[in-house]
Amino acid sequence: MTDLKQLDLDLRAGRLSRRDFLKAAALFGLSAAAPSVLFGKPAYAASEPKKGGHLKIGTGHGSTTDSLDPATYENNCMQSVGKTIHNYLTQVAANGQLGSELAETWEASEGAKKWVFKLRQGVEFHNGQKMTANDVIASFKHHGGADSKSGAKVIVDAFSDLQADGDHTLLITLKEGNADLPYQLSDYHLAVMPANAEGKIDAKSGIGCGYYKLKNFEPGVKTSVEKFANHWNAGTVHLDSAEFITIADVTARVNALTTGEIDAADRMDVKTLHLLARNKNVRVIETSGNAHYSMPMRCDTDPYKSADVRLALKYAVDRNAMLETVLRGHGYVGNDHPIGRANRYLAKDLPQRAYDPEKAKFHLKKAGAEGLKVQLSTSDAAFAGAVDAAVLYKEHAAKAGIEVEIIREPSDGYWSNVWMKKPFCFCYWGGRPTEDWAFSTAYAADAEWNDTVWKNEKFNQLLLAARAELDEAKRATMYAEMQMLLSEDGGTIIPIFNNYIGAVTDKVGTPEVIANDWDLDGQRAVLRWWKTA
Repeated sequence: MTDLKQLDLDLRAGRLSRRDFLKAAALFGLSAAAPSVLFGKPAYAASEPKKGGHLKIGTGHGSTTDSLDPATYENNCMQSVGKTIHNYLTQVAANGQLGSELAETWEASEGAKKWVFKLRQGVEFHNGQKMTANDVIASFKHHGGADSKSGAKVIVDAFSDLQADGDHTLLITLKEGNADLPYQLSDYHLAVMPANAEGKIDAKSGIGCGYYKLKNFEPGVKTSVEKFANHWNAGTVHLDSAEFITIADVTARVNALTTGEIDAADRMDVKTLHLLARNKNVRVIETSGNAHYSMPMRCDTDPYKSADVRLALKYAVDRNAMLETVLRGHGYVGNDHPIGRANRYLAKDLPQRAYDPEKAKFHLKKAGAEGLKVQLSTSDAAFAGAVDAAVLYKEHAAKAGIEVEIIREPSDGYWSNVWMKKPFCFCYWGGRPTEDWAFSTAYAADAEWNDTVWKNEKFNQLLLAARAELDEAKRATMYAEMQMLLSEDGGTIIPIFNNYIGAVTDKVGTPEVIANDWDLDGQRAVLRWWKTA
């Protein structure tokens, strides 16, 4: 992708002002042309939102093992369903700014250890129950404790106390200060659900207080929702109903879109994107953020226990070749840590790791692992092009004296049977709006989704210190060091950051600014899009 197109994506995502766009565009010798002129098609539908209609979304995610329990959400399909049928205390807006949802205001004290959240009044659950602070407490407690397998466990276990001060005030006391707590409470796992008389939630009921209520759930097949008339903000959404249809194969997904079987689709194939863009009845939507592809290595399993083996495998990937081959340039190269261009504290001075077979051989020799042979599990369920990426990596690694055996895994059940179980595989991450959130979710020693089982004492000390640090310069220094530790010692290879690429038919209208924190407009397509016909 050209730097100019990246500028256009940044403008559309709200990360760049029009003035700054024009200044940067001038460096390319261009006039003050609008981005829509530069690229021929508008990035959004110009029509005014229309009320009513049914939206069918084809998603490349979804598994027969999916559950309605928010603690188990692990793919874009269920995460999108969750944001459709549930509300959260806070939300990240399309422009990346933190906004309110069920919490109207919040305030911190004592070094960000104590928080007071004022909750919205008059909120009704789909079963008619009115929301109170006790429902929020029960919903949060569902994710904590020694037996929890929730991706939000690390967030909730940081609480030392949860109390209700009346029906609509929530008091949270943390074990350590955390300036990013309001951001973390927008996590898609932390849906607010109704509590029963015993202070428990029925996590698998699908009952929330979201804009839409659950109509039908067939895991790995289709999930249907319909508008909830009694939602506290019902007038802001446009659709009467919607459904998420799992279509794992990207070719089948594109065919369903072009024939009108579905109205929208995620994860378009970059190899055929130029053909899709020629279709007058289809509009491609592309945003750039912190999403990335990763290759986690379990640090508790040989040969990945060795930091030198891990470094050898990192030097054995040609990132630029993978970017051009797998993504056709629709993204940017990674540096073996999860912090992307949309994050505040990206360590821009950290040297970019380059493909270097000789350095890989050096580290193999240092580890006593010359002639290394590894198995790499892959499936296009991980991301579109994951099998091609594995073949490419095998070719790169061979020049470093590393033999890679590719294991083709079934798409169905990939996230349950391969990820976090096989010692070396492919994965994708949507990225996180804040550094602490990204690190806490998958790299902290006790994180439930620490898919490399990496434990670095210095990293974890910095994680706690940076979380409570209010001095911006000091915080930036800490996060830069953490990115360096991950790049040098961490258990995951992050070769490339991918743009989100979806498509809609001409019967779908979308806002001008598309969120870039998650796919499908921040996983809120059903809440923000409309049918034009």
